[in-house]
Amino acid sequence: MPRVTLTGFLICRSLEEADRVSALLPEHIRLTRAEPGCLGFEVFRSHSDPVRFAVSEVFRDRAAFEAHQARAAGTLWARATKAIPRDYRIVEERSAKPRG
Repeated sequence: MPRVTLTGFLICRSLEEADRVSALLPEHIRLTRAEPGCLGFEVFRSHSDPVRFAVSEVFRDRAAFEAHQARAAGTLWARATKAIPRDYRIVEERSAKPRG
């Protein structure tokens, strides 16, 4: 099954909005990393552009990625960040099979 990787940016419209995102991030990250199938989950606030957050997510497969989306949809994180623009790229990567 192909691994699913999401990379990109969450781009807040103000420093106040970015500060609210920063306050919610620790719990969102903790819950996501505890999900079955989550292989990596990182969100970093830019030092040079503090309204911009770099996002990197890696899930074992499409089912794990979709389970994450479903779980997160009902959270305070989802409600608080729903209207914030995102610039994401989602890629399904097939693992290379060894030649034999």
